[in-house]
Amino acid sequence: MSAVSPGRWEWRTFGESFGVADDRFAALEPERVHESDETYLLSAADDADTVKVRDELMDVKHLEHVDADGLEQWLPVTKAGFPLPAADVESVVAALRLPVPALERAEYTLDQLLDEVVRPRTDLRAVDVHKLRRRYTIGGCMAEWTDVRADDASTRTIAVEIEDAARVIATVRELGLESRPNTSYPRGLKALVGFGTA
Repeated sequence: MSAVSPGRWEWRTFGESFGVADDRFAALEPERVHESDETYLLSAADDADTVKVRDELMDVKHLEHVDADGLEQWLPVTKAGFPLPAADVESVVAALRLPVPALERAEYTLDQLLDEVVRPRTDLRAVDVHKLRRRYTIGGCMAEWTDVRADDASTRTIAVEIEDAARVIATVRELGLESRPNTSYPRGLKALVGFGTA
C-alpha cells in the first residue's frame, strides 16, 4: 500500500449546535460545498487508525502524535484502489488494531471485503456515511462545517486543520470551541451509531 502526503494537525468536535461558532460560519460564504458518500470501518479497539472508503479508494490515516493542547496529527498512509491484494487487506485489519483473519482470496473487491471480512465480525462494523461539507479558511486554517448522516442517525461536526499546530489551536479558541473535546471521526461515528466504547 502506498504512502501519501504529510499529516496535518487536526481538531474536530461533534454536536447539534456550537454557539458563536455557528454564527461565525453562517456569516461566511463557503469556499466550497461538497457532498460525499463514504464507508467507514469502525473498530472496537480504542486506538484504531481511521479507515474509510471514498471515491472507490481504501483510505487509511494513522494517528502520529497528540500534543499538549489535545490536537491530533493524522498521517495519511494509504490510498489504494480495489481489488485489494490480500496483504493489503491484512494491513487494513491490522490498522484497525484487530486480529488478522485467515484470508481465502488473493484479492478482494469492496463487496467481498465487506461481506467476507467485515460483516461476520462483532468487533468491526461498516457504516455508510453521507457528508455535506462546507469549507472555509479561518485564521489561516482549513475549516469545515459539516452535516453528517450515518445509518439512521445524524449530527454535525466542525473541524480545523493545517500543518501548523499553533494556528489550529488559535483558531479553535477564536471560534470559542476550546472547551469542547477533540473527537476524531471514528470516535464520533462510534458514539453516533452506538458501536463499541466510543
